[in-house]
Amino acid sequence: MTSGSTGQAEAERDEKGGIRTALAGLTTRGRSFLAAGVAAAVCAYVLGQSDLLRVGLLLSVLPLVCATVLYRTRYRVSGSRRLSPARVPAGSEARVHLRMDNVSRLPTGLLMLQDRVPYVLGPRPRFVLDRVEPGGRREVSYRVRSDLRGRYPLGPLQLRLSDPFGMCELTRSFSTYDTLTVIPRVEPLPPVRFSGEAKGYGDGRQRSLALAGEDDVIPRGYRYGDDLRRVHWRSTARYGELMVRREEQPQRARCTVLLDTRGPAFQGAGPDSAFEWAVSGAASVLVHMLERGFSVRLLTDTGSSVPGEGADGFAGASQESADAAGLMMDTLAVIDHSDGTGLSRAYDVLRGGNEGLLVAFFGDLDEEQATVAAKMRQRSGGAVAFVLDGGAWGREPTDVPGALDRGEERLRMLREAGWTALSVPRGAPLNELWRQADRTRTDAAATGGVLGEGGAA
Repeated sequence: MTSGSTGQAEAERDEKGGIRTALAGLTTRGRSFLAAGVAAAVCAYVLGQSDLLRVGLLLSVLPLVCATVLYRTRYRVSGSRRLSPARVPAGSEARVHLRMDNVSRLPTGLLMLQDRVPYVLGPRPRFVLDRVEPGGRREVSYRVRSDLRGRYPLGPLQLRLSDPFGMCELTRSFSTYDTLTVIPRVEPLPPVRFSGEAKGYGDGRQRSLALAGEDDVIPRGYRYGDDLRRVHWRSTARYGELMVRREEQPQRARCTVLLDTRGPAFQGAGPDSAFEWAVSGAASVLVHMLERGFSVRLLTDTGSSVPGEGADGFAGASQESADAAGLMMDTLAVIDHSDGTGLSRAYDVLRGGNEGLLVAFFGDLDEEQATVAAKMRQRSGGAVAFVLDGGAWGREPTDVPGALDRGEERLRMLREAGWTALSVPRGAPLNELWRQADRTRTDAAATGGVLGEGGAA
């Protein structure tokens, strides 16, 4: 994926700036020449030395002439920026390509090109471009990298113009900028099948008309190119025009990914924090389920969901999976802690209908929130929970008496409600936990009851 923007900067006279702008661009060399010339002229006047006066005038006039000529020079430079890619996972590099075109009839002098970038992406890139002939172009590139997800503006581009003697430098800025989106890391997940998701696979998918009788078929008018074998003759005779059977519409299996964003539920910050692991895990599950043909929704503890359009907020069959994934990745790129302290809003959304498979990433759960989370299982075909222990993910593990027992109690409450609940230790890879959840669910189904601490019902 690439993204680009273009703009123009004109090195021409600005009536509002006047000579003050030109003098402000004098370099140290130019100011030194001007000061030396004024000093020489004053000494020549005091001492009556005409030769010294000519030297002083020469030293004073040279930087002023250079500034005036540079300021009044009319040439246009067009600049463009292209990102490759424009959406990059955290910890990966993106390359920014810059191109400068001289669209005027005059050659340019020495140019210094500078692009503004946030400090988290690296140092500010600077390039020195030689004289650009009329109609010529110069191309340069640099790399950016961030371990922190987010949306980062790039630009605007700045051009620093200088005269051949180095007496004056003027800066011209472009007005356009681009945005680099750093999305969470996505970990490939193995293909496993949890209870409640069989509707989303191959021959197991339900079809809205596959089980319907002849009288239940809703015909539509004939369209050019329709197969004549699908003509519904009974409706054709009734309406007096050709009617055809509607195509079978598959009902896509649903999956809701619930991300707990409560601030008090997570400890620590930075790329290796518990919250970042949860965001990355949610992104991995979203992409995995979309690739397997599910209609996927991202839900947070605040009750907000993405995508926000379509029935029940799910990505409909008319929306491409890539577009849905991009929309949700952009949302996860900027998601932050919420001000809420409970999961009741998310529960209100989930109890509105059958959500299919539910995959949740929880932070610390007290007894009240564990009870609310347990009730979420009632409206889902299958439920998998990854619970992050804040004490284990903190900079220093907690030694509070009974903290471990309370964590196991929260997991037991979820398991008794039907969740496949797993505790997430610090730095655990999601793909291994994903397999473990599959094995746990399989063992629970085989035994037909609640397993011990290592399993779930």
